[in-house]
Amino acid sequence: MHATKMNTENESSLHCSQLNKDKEHVFMEVGLAIEFLGLPGTIVSLWIFCCCMKSWKPHTLFLFNLVLADFLVLINVPFRIDTHLRGKWVFGRAWCRISLFMLTVNRSASIAFMTAVALDRYFKVVHPHHCISQITSGRAGWLAGLIWVAVVARGIPLLTANLFHEASGRCRSFNSYEKDPVPITLHYIAFIAEFLLPWFLLLFCSAQIACQLRRRRLDRQVKGRRAIRAVVVIILVFTLCFMPSVITGLVAVYIKTFYPDDCYSYTKATELFKICIVLTYLNSALDPIVYTFSSSMFRVALKNSVCFKKIFKPVSRSAPNS
Repeated sequence: MHATKMNTENESSLHCSQLNKDKEHVFMEVGLAIEFLGLPGTIVSLWIFCCCMKSWKPHTLFLFNLVLADFLVLINVPFRIDTHLRGKWVFGRAWCRISLFMLTVNRSASIAFMTAVALDRYFKVVHPHHCISQITSGRAGWLAGLIWVAVVARGIPLLTANLFHEASGRCRSFNSYEKDPVPITLHYIAFIAEFLLPWFLLLFCSAQIACQLRRRRLDRQVKGRRAIRAVVVIILVFTLCFMPSVITGLVAVYIKTFYPDDCYSYTKATELFKICIVLTYLNSALDPIVYTFSSSMFRVALKNSVCFKKIFKPVSRSAPNS
């Protein structure tokens, strides 16, 4: 009886895998296209930060670390392309873990540094005399280092779990219908918590900034509008890129936990999750918009850059003949 039950569970797991595999390459094509959209913007942004910025402020340092986080996605592009063309992962268990670890660190670091930029804006507008508003670039650098330590520690469970499935040739952290090991369960919890807490914090910051500027009657001035616009852009990018995968992931985990025999619903939920997880990669393509709206120094450096002047070079008009 027990053996029969185990065989039934294994067949259910395999059946779910086969259902998911049919549409997998379509999602991969969309994901790779989105990742490539972020490549030119990330390279140009890195060049602006390294070669064109005359001085660095705390929020500039956080934005620079956001660029570095985006490169963790770009490093994985060649391997994902190869996997898509072959139809399976051929780089072994170790690199599978490292690859998924880098993608997870990118997501966590992107969330953390976007939140840091919004908080920096919040304190400068709402609490201009607070000690956090007077933070130096050196201390901001130490804070950025602590953020990297935290996000790396958050991704460690992916390095200790077996994420490569030899039967299907898959290398994914959200693709098993069987019971997950403890490290991956912690990964699910962190995946949800690291979005919800910063998201509510961003909403609070934007509301407080808007109220404070309106109270001071600065909301119609240029600096006031820019402060509000910067936080709103961060919230929009944050919500578009990360909320859909959290919602569909919660639905899939709920079905998997409370309705383990409902393979069809679980399959549909995971298919939606795979579509939404593609949006997570979109943050690398949209982050240059965050840089532009969040830093006047970045905007000035971009306008003064050689590339910008060549692209937007004004057309000279010859004087009319007399």
